[in-house]
Amino acid sequence: RSSWLLLAPLLTPPIPVITAPPCSLCPEGAHRFQWIRNLVPEFGISSSHVKVLSSPAEFYELLKVQIKAAKQRVVMASLYLGTGLLEQELVDCLEETLEKSLQAKGSPDVRVSILLDYTRGSRGRKNSRTMLIPLLQRFPEQVRVSLFHTPNLRGLLRLLIPERFNETIGLQHIKVYLFDDNVILSGANLSDLYFTNRQDRYVLLRDSPEIADFFTELVDAIGDVSLQLQQDDTVQMMEGMVHPYQGDKVAYCEIANRRVMEVINSARTRQELLHAKTFHSSQAGSSLLSQQGSQASGSLKPEPDTWIYPLIQMKPFGIQIDEMVTETLLTEAERDARIYLTTGYFNLTQAYMDLILGTRAEYRILLASPEVNGFFGAKGVAGAIPAAYVYIEHQFFSEVCYLQQQERVQLQEYSRAGWTFHAKGLWLYLAGSDLPCLTLIGSPNFGYRSVHRDLEAQVAIVTENKALQQQLHQEQEQLYLCSGVVSTSTFEQPNRYVKLWVKLVTPLIKNFF
Repeated sequence: RSSWLLLAPLLTPPIPVITAPPCSLCPEGAHRFQWIRNLVPEFGISSSHVKVLSSPAEFYELLKVQIKAAKQRVVMASLYLGTGLLEQELVDCLEETLEKSLQAKGSPDVRVSILLDYTRGSRGRKNSRTMLIPLLQRFPEQVRVSLFHTPNLRGLLRLLIPERFNETIGLQHIKVYLFDDNVILSGANLSDLYFTNRQDRYVLLRDSPEIADFFTELVDAIGDVSLQLQQDDTVQMMEGMVHPYQGDKVAYCEIANRRVMEVINSARTRQELLHAKTFHSSQAGSSLLSQQGSQASGSLKPEPDTWIYPLIQMKPFGIQIDEMVTETLLTEAERDARIYLTTGYFNLTQAYMDLILGTRAEYRILLASPEVNGFFGAKGVAGAIPAAYVYIEHQFFSEVCYLQQQERVQLQEYSRAGWTFHAKGLWLYLAGSDLPCLTLIGSPNFGYRSVHRDLEAQVAIVTENKALQQQLHQEQEQLYLCSGVVSTSTFEQPNRYVKLWVKLVTPLIKNFF
């Protein structure tokens, strides 16, 4: 049955490649990355508003606290919502917050918007939809549940590919959790594993209204082109909207592109106006200070020392911003710079592999050992996926050795008893620096799926602040401490044996996982 997956590339017309504008890094300081604002909005904030979390339990507790404290909005985008007790507790927190809002005087203030993937969220009889329907039934005016359905899964392909396998064609993969003006960016889904023993990354941006507005608008835009969950567990499109798999595919993708790019471009315009206004008022403020002394200093906002750049990747809609920025970062990293790159699923695109093997920076790449791979021990075909990753890893390692790059490009495997590994992102250390000045954090895995099939979002965080750089450094160290360096002997271990059929099939299916 899964052989139908091989037809997907033939059934999907190619999207024209958008080439990145020529850009180079400035010679010194964190501002060398300001070229990113040519593509996306730049949000300048104080580093004191950024908190790096380290554990699933901390992430889960923060979600509950933030939901209960929300006064205006809760916006959550994830691949799916699980069906266990911990997930039910989150739904109960949402119900409690909505109930309080309903009982308050006047009209209820809190609005809840949840964006999930249609195929993953509909899997099984008890699923994300059945978890959320009670909220829709009780608070129909305050709750919206949108289920994104990839336009690439349609026609005969949609009829023939069974449940679970249909998720390989394309997903809503963005993970953003937003409460009033507080935003959590992560790679973690809303599922009990991600709240207990599945290691990921998480960063909280506190009191950041412009960033919260941006991600609210982004989730709204994707929600508008998604199926809307109804109280009777049916779904329907918004009035006048092209259907993702029944309507014209080109028309649907054009509308989706336009909606998302409107969000990005309008936020860019707003931020540029804000920068200009802030620049002029700060100049006026400095002259005022010189006249009135320190009395005026209290009214001035501290200068931002940290910049947030949202990076969006939606290749089905022809949006490739994250890919462009990531490739530029890898290309421009100078000799003696260090890049720590981590992914739960090591399946780099050819372009990323070529850049890593052909550029000058040092790389420390962290990936999951087979035992902490999320598919380890799975039933059926999925159980062979860790072996396929071992095969891809071995091929890449062999290429590193063939090019004699072992000193510059090092692979490390995360291993922790009783845990699985899902962390992704990178940390960039400039030449001569012991602390990172930039990190990427969010949903992309640097693989074919992230670049070509799924909807992804992450942020580039650039900071001059030593305390925040130290937080990011400690996060990186904590992850890499649970790892061992990969060597030739790694692949000689009995548990690294890859069956011949897996080796033969992997090149054919690697673009689907």
